[in-house]
Order: sequence, then structure tokens, then C-alpha cells
Amino acid sequence: MVAITGEFTRRFVKNKIAVAGLVVVIFLFVVALAAPYLAPYPPDEIHTSSILAPPSRAHLMGTDILGRDVLSRVIYGAGVSLSVGFVAVGISIAIGMLLGALSGYYRGPVDSIIMRFVDVMLCFPSFFLILAVIALIGPSIWNIMIVIGVTSWMGVTRLVRAEFLSIRERDFVQAAVSQGASDARIIFLHILPNSMAPVLVAATLGVAAAVLIESSLSFLGIGVQPPDPSWGNILTEGKDNIEIAWWLSVFPGLAILITVLGYNLLGEGIRDSLDPRLRR
Repeated sequence: MVAITGEFTRRFVKNKIAVAGLVVVIFLFVVALAAPYLAPYPPDEIHTSSILAPPSRAHLMGTDILGRDVLSRVIYGAGVSLSVGFVAVGISIAIGMLLGALSGYYRGPVDSIIMRFVDVMLCFPSFFLILAVIALIGPSIWNIMIVIGVTSWMGVTRLVRAEFLSIRERDFVQAAVSQGASDARIIFLHILPNSMAPVLVAATLGVAAAVLIESSLSFLGIGVQPPDPSWGNILTEGKDNIEIAWWLSVFPGLAILITVLGYNLLGEGIRDSLDPRLRR
């Protein structure tokens, strides 16, 4: 394990693009955690004398239609977007790992039932399914987290199932079976820890996807509701005032771009570092 970890670290550090993604992710964490100290103003503080003011020394990213500081709202929006991303991915990973483990380990009828359910879920366009559910239960940050999580586990299920089908036939698993180990022990102590590499990559890329979905929902008005700051609802104001307030679209758009790019680069770097075919 130590040798594998050392090899992974060596390959990851040599991948400059992956390191850049990690730096971006760490930076976003720092911004989200330190938002009360980094933001120059409270995110809902109104400055009636500076409505739709362009970027200046007082407001580095300008102000919105209520005179609120855009920089402060973008900084606080980082915490909202990352919270949605991590909670939603946590839910999807938990569901996907459980179903994938059951499907790959027991095979037979259990595998058939679970994979047909996966096929049915994949028939629905994920974003439109999320829109429909949110429209039924109402928009809120917790509803968004849960809905994104319970509608995005199918890919993880397939990854974990494939890993279980492969690892289940290896000698150390067969040895555990011959010694009378229980199914739960074999699944959670022997197979699952050895099938985490693709799950880690999927989780990293899933955060980026969840941030995009949350921003899209907020942009459409059924995501995080004002006055809570979200990159998506800032973009909505930018759409309505694009001709006179370009900063309302540019800065939150750049925040989304940098976040998604950072997580995608990190995920690709982890995948390349874990791929044995690329090891020299």
C-alpha cells in the first residue's frame, strides 16, 4: 500500500495540470471557509447610492440591482456551490457504491434487477428529471442537494459493479471465502477498499457536475433562492441587465468556469496517476 501510494504521489506531482487543478480546489476551499473574513461587505448589505455601480476601488466587482457588493456575493456563493456539490456527490456515491457492490458481488438475479433499474434511470435526461422533482417538492438548498444526489448515482453503480466483478475472482477474495468469512466482511473489508480508485475519480468529477447543475437551477430561478447568494442567481440578474451591467455576468461566470475546470483537471490527474497502463 505504501509503495502504491508513493507511486501515485510521484506521478501526480509530475502532472502539472493535475497539480494546477488541486491548487484551484484548495483555493476554493479556503475562500469558502474564510468567506466572512475575505468578503469586504456582508452579502446582503444594500448600498442605495451604488446601484449597478461598475467595478471600482470600493466595489472590485461592482454592485447588483440592489446595490449589493458582487465580490462579497461571489465569495459567499463559493460556499453554497461547494456545499451542494459535496453533499450531492456524497449521496450519489453512497447509493452507487451500495448498489454496485450488491450487483457485482451477488450477480445472478440481484445483478439483473439492479442493472435493469439503472437502465431505466438512464432513460430519463438527468437535468429534466431534476427540474421536474424540484418543481414538485419546491426549491431549497437541501432539496437541491438531495435531488441531485439521488438522480446521479448510476455511473458510480456501473463503475463499482465492474470492479467487484473483477476483484471477486482474485485469490485473496477466494481465500477469504474458503475461510468462511461472511459476505459483509468480504464486501466491506476485502473488495470495496480495492475498488475505490474509480470511485474517487467519479466523485471529483461529480462535484464539478453538481456545481454546474446547481448554478443552472439557480439561474432558472428554482435553485438557491434570494437573498442567499449563489453564482447562478447572480447570473440571472446579469441576464436581465447584460447591456448595462456586464460584471454581473462575467464574474460569477468566471467563478463557475474556474471551479468546474479545477475539479475536472484534478479528476483527470487522479485518473492518470492511478492508471497502471500509464506507469513507467
